[in-house]
Amino acid sequence: MTLQAAWGAAPLALAPASDDDFDALLALRMAAMRESLQRLGRFDPDRARERLSRAFEPSHTRHILQAGERVGFVVVLPRMDHLVLDHLYIAPPAQGQGIGSWVLGQVLAEADRLGMAVRVTALKLSDANRFYQRHGFELQHESAWDLHYLRPAPGDRDDGPV
Repeated sequence: MTLQAAWGAAPLALAPASDDDFDALLALRMAAMRESLQRLGRFDPDRARERLSRAFEPSHTRHILQAGERVGFVVVLPRMDHLVLDHLYIAPPAQGQGIGSWVLGQVLAEADRLGMAVRVTALKLSDANRFYQRHGFELQHESAWDLHYLRPAPGDRDDGPV
């Protein structure tokens, strides 16, 4: 999947990840999450490694490329009746350019094609919460450190005919 923005920004693409990409993806995740985790007093590189390695599945992981350079990654896990957006990270220098919205658009379009809902969890006090709400995710519940969201399947949304 590739997109070149109308205003001439560098083209975006998603590319498969491999087992060998783990350390680079971990570094990107830590850079993207550092500020939010520090705000909560929870930045811990060991915990970050454990969290990513616990569910690292290269077959469900895609690099986010801008002009051929990795600027982020996304992990979407298929479940029986929904998709889980497990990770979506954009490197800090690439944030604020619409890249996350483009990637999320790809994920949501795939979910709609499959007729599935999408679940995502975001850290409390993270800017990601506004991002997901802007894209149609509804808060379902809170846990100690996270907010849990659902974007309903096409037939369960109030956004007009499907």
